[in-house]
Amino acid sequence: MKPSRSGAAWLVVAAGGVAALQVGKLPPALPALQADLGLTLVQSGFLLSMVQLAGLTLAVFMGLLADGMGLKRSMVRGLLLLALASGAGGLSTSVSVLLVCRALEGMGLLLVALPAPALIRRLVPPQQLAGMLGVWGAYMPTGTALALLAGPLFIPAWGWGAWWWLFAAISLTMALCIARVIPADPPATGQGSTGMLQRLRRTLGARGPWLVALSFGLYSGQWLAVVGFLPSIYAAAGVGGALLGVLTALAAAVNMGGNMASGRLLQRGWMPRATLWLGFGAMALGSTLAFAAFSEGWPWLRFAGVLLFSGVGGLVPGTLFSLAVRLAPGEQQVAATVGWVQQLSALGQFVGPPVTAALAARAGGWQLTPLFTVACCVGGAVLSWIIQRALPTARS
Repeated sequence: MKPSRSGAAWLVVAAGGVAALQVGKLPPALPALQADLGLTLVQSGFLLSMVQLAGLTLAVFMGLLADGMGLKRSMVRGLLLLALASGAGGLSTSVSVLLVCRALEGMGLLLVALPAPALIRRLVPPQQLAGMLGVWGAYMPTGTALALLAGPLFIPAWGWGAWWWLFAAISLTMALCIARVIPADPPATGQGSTGMLQRLRRTLGARGPWLVALSFGLYSGQWLAVVGFLPSIYAAAGVGGALLGVLTALAAAVNMGGNMASGRLLQRGWMPRATLWLGFGAMALGSTLAFAAFSEGWPWLRFAGVLLFSGVGGLVPGTLFSLAVRLAPGEQQVAATVGWVQQLSALGQFVGPPVTAALAARAGGWQLTPLFTVACCVGGAVLSWIIQRALPTARS
């Protein structure tokens, strides 16, 4: 018996979580990679951010092409590419090859993540759409948290290469499930390149997509920088094994609660500016508690700061996902708007870890990290105020 269309929508969310595993698999492997391949701290930062290269360069165009490619076909191809790249990365003995494989994984992530919101909209009734999109907003922290939790237990026993092959197998299995369960794509609309260019110009010529995308970039760059380096930070402090995995996974997992809470708060009448200000404010305070020199002798205060940073900060992406639809210039530009948001989010994630690593290398520790995170939060707060002013003229 085939699952219901709502059940199929949950499978789409699960596929996003599988793609997010590929992002989360790297941080717990960094100590092993540094030992085996001689990675420097800055190289580790680029390895963290390389998975975002495809989103950095192609996301808006993939948003335009999603309907022509087919939403289901895009997800299946993305999962297959993730399986291929992860399997090849597990065989690598070179930093350069591993960087290339991470870039290919980024392409696969893009092919899975971009069509997912539109596919969920196709599968669920309108009254369930907001709730499912809120759940979809948590796909990245969910997958990341699972990988961060399992990695410190798996890698010491089996090695980082087997860790890569495990995710190749999981991605291949999910590709087969999507191909079997999700209904076939409708016939292509046959839109030509001229129509695509017109939609691209209309999307990038509107203010709303830029505001949401820039805000997402300021959020995602600092989030990945902080959470991505936590295993290395804890390992340097003498924390290892299961405790390292639990602490790091918890820091990622609490982000899910913020994502889901944002939808409930907006449904209860909160203004988007309020949830964004609360989220960015918590990130500024939390990162300061976690990394500033004055908290050095208070490890649990620092961890509480990390939880505040990631948990309440989760209000930001949940709110921005809803705003991306509201501020798209038209119905035909929603996919392109989501693609542009993804592209600037990837830019933030590409820049954030190397900048944070460079600050740490210069200072000989992580105490300068709040210079970067607080600056991002101030920029996000300003954009939140501008977004709220833009909403009355936006399409509801």
